[in-house]
Amino acid sequence: MPNIKPESELAESGRLAKTWRDWRGFAGFVVFMLIFRSAIADWNHVPSSSMLPSILIGDRVIVNKLAYDLRVPFTFIRVTQWADPQRSDIVTFESPKDGRLMIKRVIGLPGDTISLRENRLNINGQMAEYTAESVQLLPDELVRPLSHTQIVRETALGQKRPIMLFKQKPAWATDNFGPVTVPDGYYLMLGDNRDNSGDYRAIGFVARAAILGRASSVAFSVDADNYYLPRSDRLMRPLRG
Repeated sequence: MPNIKPESELAESGRLAKTWRDWRGFAGFVVFMLIFRSAIADWNHVPSSSMLPSILIGDRVIVNKLAYDLRVPFTFIRVTQWADPQRSDIVTFESPKDGRLMIKRVIGLPGDTISLRENRLNINGQMAEYTAESVQLLPDELVRPLSHTQIVRETALGQKRPIMLFKQKPAWATDNFGPVTVPDGYYLMLGDNRDNSGDYRAIGFVARAAILGRASSVAFSVDADNYYLPRSDRLMRPLRG
């Protein structure tokens, strides 16, 4: 006797086939976007103040996943590599401490000897220079509540970047470490908000394999303290070095 499927099964198969035909385009788009964000480019929400004044709370930063290498989507398996992070790059990576996604600035390259004394950076025996920076780097809504901080420009090995410091260092802030030598295959990361950043001082060195991409600009930004209204001056704004 031939195996004849019940009419209910045939109807169910027909419904599933129709659903797939109707939604396969959308499903393909979702899969494409997941692969795109995993291996090519992504936009990451920044929920903390550790990179002030360069990156504000509420910024969505564009991360170039192809800046240094090509990886198999959803993995750390590297297919090919064409560059390494450079000093002063802003990069995203998985924390060696707990696996959280983090964004910090590269300060120490493999082989560098780094120390910090009262928030003064020394790289390979050369002391960084510090000059006052304009508060116009920040929008007005942040300047007022951050009146207890100061923005200075740090110049080290010819590279300049704005950093934020407390005018009076809190007891919990760590403004000293080292000298330490960055191991081969690792990088030393610091936040631009030097007195309030969970960076090398909290997580240690970051392996090259854990670095996911380079942050280049702000896609858009919203102000959580102002009904999540967009900050128009942050739209596609390049991140300052």
